[in-house]
Amino acid sequence: MSKLVAFAAIQGAYNIVSKGEGTLKKALEKYGPDQKIEFPNTAYYLPIIYSILGIPVKTLGDAKKPMEVARKLLPAHLKNMTHLPYLGPLLDAGMATLFAEEVSEAIRYLEDPDFYLVSEDIDEASGKIWLGAAEDTVFRKRGVEFVDGSAPGFAAIVGAAPDPETAKFIAEEYQKKNLYVFMCANQNGTTFSEQLLEAGVQIGWNTRLVPFGPDISAAVFALGFANRAAMAFGGIKPGDFKKMLLYNKDRIFAFVNALGDVGAEWAANAAGCVNWGFPTIADTDIPEILPTGVCTYEHVVANVPHREMPQKSIEIRGLKVTVANVAIPLAYGPAFEGERVRKEDLYLEMGGGKTQATELVRMVDMNAIEDGKVEVVGKDVGDIKKGERLPLGIFVQVAGRQMQEDFEPILERQIHHLINYAQGVMHIGQRDIAWVRVGEPAVQKGFTLKDIGVILHAKFHQDFGSILDKVQVTLYTKKEDVDKLTKTAREIYKTRDERVEKMTDESVETYYSCTLCQSFAPSHVCMVSPERTGLCGAYNWMDCKASFEINPTGPNQPVQKGECLDPTMGQWQGVNEFVYKASRQKVDHYNFYSLVVDPMTTCGCCECIAAVLPACNGIMTVNRDYTGMTPSGMKFTTLAGVMGGGASSPGFVGHSKYNITQGKFVAGDGGLLRMVWMPKQLKEELRERLLKRGADLGYPNLIDMIADETVGITEDEILPWLQEKGHPAVSMESIVG
Repeated sequence: MSKLVAFAAIQGAYNIVSKGEGTLKKALEKYGPDQKIEFPNTAYYLPIIYSILGIPVKTLGDAKKPMEVARKLLPAHLKNMTHLPYLGPLLDAGMATLFAEEVSEAIRYLEDPDFYLVSEDIDEASGKIWLGAAEDTVFRKRGVEFVDGSAPGFAAIVGAAPDPETAKFIAEEYQKKNLYVFMCANQNGTTFSEQLLEAGVQIGWNTRLVPFGPDISAAVFALGFANRAAMAFGGIKPGDFKKMLLYNKDRIFAFVNALGDVGAEWAANAAGCVNWGFPTIADTDIPEILPTGVCTYEHVVANVPHREMPQKSIEIRGLKVTVANVAIPLAYGPAFEGERVRKEDLYLEMGGGKTQATELVRMVDMNAIEDGKVEVVGKDVGDIKKGERLPLGIFVQVAGRQMQEDFEPILERQIHHLINYAQGVMHIGQRDIAWVRVGEPAVQKGFTLKDIGVILHAKFHQDFGSILDKVQVTLYTKKEDVDKLTKTAREIYKTRDERVEKMTDESVETYYSCTLCQSFAPSHVCMVSPERTGLCGAYNWMDCKASFEINPTGPNQPVQKGECLDPTMGQWQGVNEFVYKASRQKVDHYNFYSLVVDPMTTCGCCECIAAVLPACNGIMTVNRDYTGMTPSGMKFTTLAGVMGGGASSPGFVGHSKYNITQGKFVAGDGGLLRMVWMPKQLKEELRERLLKRGADLGYPNLIDMIADETVGITEDEILPWLQEKGHPAVSMESIVG
């Protein structure tokens, strides 16, 4: 290995560790060792230090230990060496760099709490664009995309491109390939993030172009995100650094693009990334490290032209990507799903309460439609002026020898994200409350409403080719046609809903597994029954049935439930046998209807987590969108860290929002009548269903007996209130036996 590479990286590490020590010393003198430090609204403390060293840094005093470790990791200077025969000293220098930078960034949060936005979105108007560490609500939502494969990895871009147009090209190439782009550091006072804004590109978590910070030290937010994913979804224990680094190498497909002059501190950070198996690809003439070793292929590659950088980077990382081929005049892919069409860019708006917009998918006879036929009945983009509104009816007719009526709602739900994948087009809502916005830049590129039909035809065939032979799309923009379609659609929606609602666990002999999250939580096996939806909220029994028939080798497999071993707790012989095999012999049984006794395994994708509150003789639940404290003494993020990763954790269980009002929800522990606390936001979201379920249980005012954060966030605070309200849980038999 080149002495020049090693010397630069090690010198950079010395600089960064020394600066970190100075920063910590000043902070200790100013605030004292008991001063709390953190990345706000995140679990796992300072995640790189916590995951690698197992040290929870909660205060300035706690930060002294990892800084001591960083100093000890620094290797000797290489002045008398002609070459470095192995990577060890370089990797140590890189790790020391990251420990020091993470402490420094935590102190920045303390010293300048407004420097980073505590938000998912940037505030371009005020000039505040740096997002810093992802809040756990953001991390959980985005982390799931690394689980289900919709985000195959991320590009960490350091520095700046030669000009804004080059920056836009690189960013959009990664977006088209569904990757996230994490951005930090500046080059001569300019950042890649600011270049994208100058080029008119939307940045932020919603577009997968994430501006972490203007300094190289913000690289710790990218690596910290990767380590948080490993702990939250993969069950990797803090301090198990070997598993942590191997997990990232094998499962988080990331790499660094160094744009501009690579100084000593950049080199030190690049050395840090190599520990994770993340290579660096540079546009300048820097010394290369080409042999394989830690990374899958090369470690450092230089002089890569900007037009070749995205493809070259993906090749070097060993990442396989699939790009949708959709014949429309816009860039297309999941990275554009969160893009907004702002009012000033708006050309055409449909639905959203201003006009009616309805979507319907129907199965028809094979001879009734013509595959690929797309028709707009009424005005199209070329027939209106900027700013006009139209009603919209999207009617998709499908036919296929393997198609079933049960698949209609599955296909219908795809319309939302498939339209959203088009750059410059925004879609919100579903069914008869859809809302579509088309931006002027999209229209200038030639987009028309007919392209919506082109998208749906192409993607339905690509994603559901095993069941579909023909797809025909009709788009209505005349009010009378849209109203007619809406009336028909509402009748069909009602029939579908009633069918699912009437199903019970006893009415079927087959349940369905979901092992989608095993890429991150290897021992987790979710089991979906009519009365227990998937804990992520994305799959009900009917969805899984359809998913299996669409993809027989996929994550949703039929499971014959077999002999019922415990009807109260919900345990079956056939399910146990399947779970034992699918969990790789880690879990030999669990109960569907209990969180007290051997509950179902949980991964980090759950919408909610329920926990026993012994003093109240009941349970609470908290959804991931609620960031406050709960009566369990833990926030959602802490709960997820404690019992996620594929574990069965008595006293806790993950579940979907919808599951709360299903008939078998924790029935073995007393059911919904045990619910004594949930966030107010969640109560309001489920209000109609809670009212109905409460009435079915003989407590029509049950929702008003359930405490929330306005009543209290400890058991001591809410218990007197529950007693005053006469909550049924207070007088039930002991929940803990």
